[in-house]
Amino acid sequence: MHYTNILPATFLARPNRFIAHISIQGHTEICHVKNTGRCKELLVPGAKLYVQASSNPDRKTKFDLISVQKGNRLINMDSQAPNKVVAEWLNAGNFPSLTKLKPEFTYKNSRLDFAFTQNGKPCLMEVKGVTLEENDIVRFPDAPTERGVKHLHELIASRQEGYSAYMFFVIQMKSLKYFTPNWQTHPAFGEALQAAAASGVKLLAYDCQVTKDTLLINDPVKIIIASHPSNGWFAPAL
Repeated sequence: MHYTNILPATFLARPNRFIAHISIQGHTEICHVKNTGRCKELLVPGAKLYVQASSNPDRKTKFDLISVQKGNRLINMDSQAPNKVVAEWLNAGNFPSLTKLKPEFTYKNSRLDFAFTQNGKPCLMEVKGVTLEENDIVRFPDAPTERGVKHLHELIASRQEGYSAYMFFVIQMKSLKYFTPNWQTHPAFGEALQAAAASGVKLLAYDCQVTKDTLLINDPVKIIIASHPSNGWFAPAL
């Protein structure tokens, strides 16, 4: 995935979920934040950002926030990016025997990110972007997500109807130890993820190569779905 018109900026403040005040080219501007998560550990005053200049002169905000520097790690914050890079990854032949890829597939009461056929069998896939990192460990979600729990329940239901099902966590950064549900913030999501794995939903987590103007799915990351690491591993596998 490639971005155009990327410029460096500095984060100043975030008055609400949708906008940030930034310093860019000697001016203070209002920037659209393409991520409604909390992101408090990322958007701290003085943080180095990369933003995308809009080509639409009629927009109220001239820029979109794309990525933020956290220590030595550049983290992509664009919540629209995970689906795009997964589509690129799937279409590039990284998933075995995939045909008939369809985005935004309605299943029961949810719109899941992808449907496709694999070895002649119908499959569903939901994608979640991950930006919360601490001590090289990444977690999801960074805020309670009833929608995420609902998606997991729909994937469980699909397994009972003969589908193959996947939950794909796109970790929007590089160099990590493992991924785990955020048990402290939303234990119901962790419980639903455990139930999904037990039902046969396949869990995948991949990190990304991130530059100021690109995002590319890279390597698989270990998954710990237990509430404590000593309770066991669940390794991602196709």
